[in-house]
Amino acid sequence: MEQSLISSDGELVFIESFIADDEAQRIRRSLLDDLAWQEESIRIYGRPVKVPRLICWYGGPGAVYTYSGVVHEPLPWTPLLSRLRRQVEVFTRRRFNSVLGNLYRDGNDSMGWHADKEKELGPVPFIASLSFGEQRTFKIRHNRTKEMVTIELTNGSLLLMGGVIQTHWRHCVPKTKQAKKARVNLTFRNIVLPE
Repeated sequence: MEQSLISSDGELVFIESFIADDEAQRIRRSLLDDLAWQEESIRIYGRPVKVPRLICWYGGPGAVYTYSGVVHEPLPWTPLLSRLRRQVEVFTRRRFNSVLGNLYRDGNDSMGWHADKEKELGPVPFIASLSFGEQRTFKIRHNRTKEMVTIELTNGSLLLMGGVIQTHWRHCVPKTKQAKKARVNLTFRNIVLPE
């Protein structure tokens, strides 16, 4: 595994060409066509607000995920998602039982500042994030020191977040005025299942 891009309080590793460009473009087309993309609304200050991207949730039985007040029941793994999961598991030597898909349709779609620290992910979650399609900027900022790292997420790249990073850092994919085509992001996670 490569060296962490942050100085403390977690691990952040970026592999730019985890999947070759041509293959990643083919995968992007399949993901756009085959996954059950949905538009969602969340409640902010009691008012429904549309999420500025499309999402989908896949996983094994019981891998239910709740964030921003929305409960996500997993759809069954597709063959392509299963293959990508195995590829990431072999590389990271970690197990994942679910994946959150985000579809950024253009530069107006975004992800605000947040940390993935929902109780279903356990106290020290490890997240593997695959990108397909248009390059987008990823920013991560330390809660206390305000140290900031910016990464350009490229087609076929893999971003790994581990250790206590979700406790001490927040991250986002900001809007951009640049003309952007669609980008698919898959974040593989492990939901802690009830015993």
